[in-house]
Amino acid sequence: MDHFNTLELQTDPRGVATLWLSRESKNNAFNAEMIRELILALDQVSSDQSVRFLLLRGRGKHFSAGADLAWMQQSAELDYHTNLDDARELAELMYNLAKLKIPTLAVVQGAAFGGALGLISACDMAIGADDAQFCLSEVRIGLAPAVISPFVVQAIGERAARRYALTAERFGGQRAKEIGLLSESYPPETLNDQVEQWIDNLLLNSPAAMRASKELLREVGNGALTPALRRYTENAIARIRVSPEGQEGLRAFLQKRPPNWQAESAPAPSKSKEPRR
Repeated sequence: MDHFNTLELQTDPRGVATLWLSRESKNNAFNAEMIRELILALDQVSSDQSVRFLLLRGRGKHFSAGADLAWMQQSAELDYHTNLDDARELAELMYNLAKLKIPTLAVVQGAAFGGALGLISACDMAIGADDAQFCLSEVRIGLAPAVISPFVVQAIGERAARRYALTAERFGGQRAKEIGLLSESYPPETLNDQVEQWIDNLLLNSPAAMRASKELLREVGNGALTPALRRYTENAIARIRVSPEGQEGLRAFLQKRPPNWQAESAPAPSKSKEPRR
């Protein structure tokens, strides 16, 4: 594993990668170094075929307090073109996270301010603690949530994004769940146990099928019915049915045995009928 100054990247034998924001003394606030290291870490995860999915977490009390104060002070002294370079670096991070081929799950505790909401929104799924605090705080300091805004709108919808970007209100875990930023919100003392349950559940699934489903849903987008999309979905199910893991999954289902990607220690899936799509 490469050495990072602001992050930790861990991968266990099951293929579960955890990317930790690790600037506890700064409440995991972003600076240029962290953004660059996040880009490099995602490249590393993307190139590792043994990784089945990625967890994004923050060390210490907070997920991330947003932008580092010293970095913001430095940015205020830079000219337009240098600030544009900084913005492009942040955009590369957000787009690379959103387009990562494996499933991503953000786990949120404490503060998640500013750009942290971009990271959470760019993940496929997110869970958090009831007492977590979320805020699109940019307007309070004369800025706008520009680079992260497409991901936030996709996660919580345009109406909620307008409210929280314009008011800079803080809101908690349950409200984050209501508006779609979090998939689930839990009592803080149970969050780590819930993370393990999410991991166990994801480990039941075919790694190739999760990748294919993520690619499929990206292509489907908002679900507009077009001839091109119909052809794409027809080809997608045909391809995965004849793929090695597709064949293994169907055989395992018919033979009433676990498929070969399920660890021996994983809990048995509930009985259900074979899905058609």
